[in-house]
Amino acid sequence: MKVDDKTRLLANFYIALEAVIANKLRSLLTALGIIFGVAAVIAMLAIGNGAQQEILEQIRLVGVNNIVIEPVSEQREENLDEDADVEDERGKFSPGLKLLDVEAIKNTVPGIINISPEIEVETFLVNAGIRRSAKLVGVTPSYFDVLDFRLAEGNMFTEKHMTNGDPVCIIGRSVVSKFFSKENPIGKKIKSGNQWLEVIGVMEERYVSEQSISKLGIRDFNMDVYVPIQTMLVRFKNRDLLVPSNLRQEERASSNYHQIDKLTIQVAESEALNPTAEVISKLLERRHFNVVDFEITIPELLLKQQQRTQNIFNIVLGAIAGISLLVGGIGIMNIMLASVLERIKEIGLRLSLGAKKSDIVNQFLFEAIMISVSGGIIGVILGIVLAFLVAEFGDFPTVVTIPSIVLSFGVAATVGLIFGIAPARKAASQDPITSLRYE
Repeated sequence: MKVDDKTRLLANFYIALEAVIANKLRSLLTALGIIFGVAAVIAMLAIGNGAQQEILEQIRLVGVNNIVIEPVSEQREENLDEDADVEDERGKFSPGLKLLDVEAIKNTVPGIINISPEIEVETFLVNAGIRRSAKLVGVTPSYFDVLDFRLAEGNMFTEKHMTNGDPVCIIGRSVVSKFFSKENPIGKKIKSGNQWLEVIGVMEERYVSEQSISKLGIRDFNMDVYVPIQTMLVRFKNRDLLVPSNLRQEERASSNYHQIDKLTIQVAESEALNPTAEVISKLLERRHFNVVDFEITIPELLLKQQQRTQNIFNIVLGAIAGISLLVGGIGIMNIMLASVLERIKEIGLRLSLGAKKSDIVNQFLFEAIMISVSGGIIGVILGIVLAFLVAEFGDFPTVVTIPSIVLSFGVAATVGLIFGIAPARKAASQDPITSLRYE
């Protein structure tokens, strides 16, 4: 590019800048469509990204390719026809969900990577003069693999711990903060109920949002105390021993007669989740003598369906926000066309003094681009502020990303360029003599 061409471009830029500054209010009103459009795009994408991150976090919390089995009250069906020859439902009996079911599933159903039974007990922890309620969870080492839990320090349960029911435990990070804030908990003891447990490990801190707690029933893992499942059965609670084996089902309908409270099964392939769940359901129903006192869910599939719905919702929100940018571009074009009519004499004067038509085109293009770019900058700031306000006061996670800022700002600048072309060409097509006579 020649020096003369660079000088012309720079001069046209300064002329355009002076015109924008001279009409501050009109320029701001012209840019409002761009401002709100960019702000809407950034805020909507931030909300969408926050929702996506929340869903991914929930999937991580419930584990990948997991099937969850939980005990429920017996689901009963009665025939109201008195003459019908039906089996007396009151004679039905189920032993409940037990560790024997775990062994049966492990030995019978193919494609299972891990299987993790859990027994939960509400308890009180006591140490150093502090007493606090907490959840005591009896687990096997596979529990930590299924849910992708990691130790921050210490050791995992050994085979000896599991077999002998030793009084050892692994504690969450919040338990450390409450009871061992000034010392290393490894090797120390903490009292749970009437039992003293030796701390052999500490879990990494696990963040759980309020949405995950309410939607998935996920508790705050950081306040949990984990013991070997055999320790739970021997030293704390074994419901299989508390209920006589010959107790009729209807007499214990109001009590929890299940030995285990939750069973999580991890399969190798996502495609096998539904077929495996069906096989397990039939197996358990047969073992429980056709009493359906369990519920099987596949959290990952539910969350993925929610994710697909969220994606559609994000596209709709993005489209609505994009329409705002389009309207903003049309507003720029309309105001610039009106500006051309107002400044016909100025255009004629510039042309008569030697300005080329390309200079007039550049001048009005620069004005349109400056309005859209400045509107884009204000819109980016407003969008980030809106996303912050939604997260702060709406109790909803938002994530503002660099790509969303670049995308919205780039679209704003492009809109200014595209919608500024028509007014610029109209301005450049004016006849100098006619323009100077224009009233």
